[in-house]
Formats: sequence, C-alpha cells, structure tokens
Amino acid sequence: MTTTARRKNTTDTTLVAPGRTRTPAGATARSAGGAESVDPAELPVRAGEDPWTSEEVHELHAELLSDIDRLQHEIGAAEAAITGLMRDSNDGAGDDQVDAGTKNISRESELALANNARDSLAQTEHALARLEGVGFGTCESCGQAIGKARMQAFPRATLCVQCKAKQERR
Repeated sequence: MTTTARRKNTTDTTLVAPGRTRTPAGATARSAGGAESVDPAELPVRAGEDPWTSEEVHELHAELLSDIDRLQHEIGAAEAAITGLMRDSNDGAGDDQVDAGTKNISRESELALANNARDSLAQTEHALARLEGVGFGTCESCGQAIGKARMQAFPRATLCVQCKAKQERR
C-alpha cells in the first residue's frame, strides 16, 4: 500500500491536460468495506444466468484492485516520462523544426497515454465502489441487469448491451 501513500503526496497538477481533474488514486474505491461486504445474492443477473458466487465476487474484486494498482503505476511512469520530456524541451538549443516537432509529438503522446490511464483508473474505481456499495451489475440508463457474463468480461461496464448500442449510435 506504499504506492497509494506516494501517489497521494504527488499532487502536481501541471501535468494534467486542460479540463482534466486529478483524484488521488484509490481515495474513493478503497474506503469501502471490500469484497467481504458484498452479498453475491444481491448482485443482479439476467434471466438464464447462474447467480453470483462468493468466489466470483472475490475474483472480480481482486481483479479490480489489481487494475487500480497497475493503472497507478502506469500513470506514475507516464508522469515521469512527461516530466523528462518537459525538462528536455527547454534545452533544445540548435534543434531544427523536425527535432522540435518530434519532441512535441512525444510529449502529446505521453499526455494522451496518461489521460487515458487516468480515465481507466476513474472507471475502475467507480466499478469497485459500485461492487462494494450499490449498483454493480445494474444499467445506469435503464436500471435492468447488465448481465453476469458482461460484468465478468468487462467489470467497468455501466450500461447493458442494449443501452450501450443506443449510446454508440448517437
């Protein structure tokens, strides 16, 4: 858990792209009761699906925690790379336009990767909070069960297949 403490202490917002906000990693998701607080019988399933078992819930919970740790490390690595690129961009004396453009592309690419990892981290923390709280496996649009198979394949899902298809058509 030392990575969480380290991440909470690094609140430098200079690396966050405009319009993005930074939430201390793990601040919301790990404050709840854990997998032990989840009653598998309360998790919704679609017609014809077997109910959730304790083992499946614990496996899903462990997967989400593992994803959070992995994403925190990815964000840390991307921020370190961005810091290096920002530092190196100032000592470009004698660089031609191609060199300057290459540095800009590298910096923008690292920023995009870091922001994607932040988005995935937020989605994963939201999924963990829903699993430990209320709403996991329930579509946020129509309120129907998302489906056990879909949740096992993509635990960050917040919409059922039908609502997701409608969203993608827009």
